[in-house]
Amino acid sequence: MLRLRVKETLEAKNISITRASRLADLNYKTVRDMVAHPDREVAYTTLYKLARALGVQVTDLIEEVPDDA
Repeated sequence: MLRLRVKETLEAKNISITRASRLADLNYKTVRDMVAHPDREVAYTTLYKLARALGVQVTDLIEEVPDDA
């Protein structure tokens, strides 16, 4: 299962959800939901836009975690 690391990345870069959404030209609710629900599915293009705006790789915004059995 994949998990989003958006919250951790924003905290490490000291960037607010509002600023990140503006930099990436994404809806505030989209970025907020990515932070609040790291297990949600997100389009690759959304991750790509956010990664570019934050100056990181898309792979920095996701991690693989074991499935709960």
